[in-house]
Amino acid sequence: MRIAIANDVAMAAESLRRIIAATREHEVLWIARTGLEAVRMCAERRPDLILMDLNMPELDGIEATRQIMRASPCAILVVTSEPKDNVSQVFRALGAGALDVTATPVQAGPGAGPEQLLAKIKTIGKLIRVGGIEPPPERAPEATNDGPVKHLLAIGASTGGPAAVARVLAGWVAPPGTAIVVVQHIDANFAPQFAKWLGEQLLMPVRAIEHGERLEPGAVQVAKTNDHLVLGAHGSLRYEAAPLEYVYRPSVDVFFDCVARLWRGPATGVLLTGMGRDGGAGLLQMRLAGKTTIAQDQASCAVYGMPRAAAELGAAQLILPLENIGQTLRVKIGARP
Repeated sequence: MRIAIANDVAMAAESLRRIIAATREHEVLWIARTGLEAVRMCAERRPDLILMDLNMPELDGIEATRQIMRASPCAILVVTSEPKDNVSQVFRALGAGALDVTATPVQAGPGAGPEQLLAKIKTIGKLIRVGGIEPPPERAPEATNDGPVKHLLAIGASTGGPAAVARVLAGWVAPPGTAIVVVQHIDANFAPQFAKWLGEQLLMPVRAIEHGERLEPGAVQVAKTNDHLVLGAHGSLRYEAAPLEYVYRPSVDVFFDCVARLWRGPATGVLLTGMGRDGGAGLLQMRLAGKTTIAQDQASCAVYGMPRAAAELGAAQLILPLENIGQTLRVKIGARP
């Protein structure tokens, strides 16, 4: 890939340049020292990927990302010091069109060095090959609650999931009576910001699920804790720590299994990109319960782990490229008139 670097700290920019050059798989196309320079250089020589710092003179990384995505769309990875201390800025950048975030290797602690950066670049490379990068859609007025839930759409995802979920649901307003629940493997510290970022990408309102609330027609509801999301009677939602032995938290399997056992109406389960096997067994239970089941195909996955597990179990009625999953949901569930 042709990779650009936008970072005003000379030591950090040089460290990134050396990491990229050492791979022999990628080339550094240019280095910008300000956000404004990054916007201009991207228009002149568009890279496949930009490693974008958050704090830069003239334009910060958030506004630079927003302007680049409007004028010269390309993949953007936020690379910044201490991303966990800048959660609000990180998700504003994601909302502006960045795909992911990682710590700057030169300033990062254990476990966040060059290997983590290169793993992120590899994942984004797969996303680029699937279908390119497009600007986020314009925000439409929020949908209102149109009555009782008639159809439940349950989506599970992990690595590469935020961008994949956004692509599946982008440009769609589900028909009245449709509730959408997303179980994404993400640390609880970032989950509320993930819900906010996702809401900026979609035409439907997005809520982080509070313990004890109910399914909400016309909205996308997102699991937000490290405990498992559980579906109860009459569409109630709550969090439970058990099963404690599950590594994946919140577990897609746990929620899909609840839908299979307890949801009596029509439902659709969608399993997207992710590492491991979480969600495969739950998707199978949904299929056996007569629900519609869909898994992402290998070619379009950032990481083909969870959908592979579903395919091996025969859990998915349909195995589709990412760009076709949203179209299929519109046909099977419909769209708001």
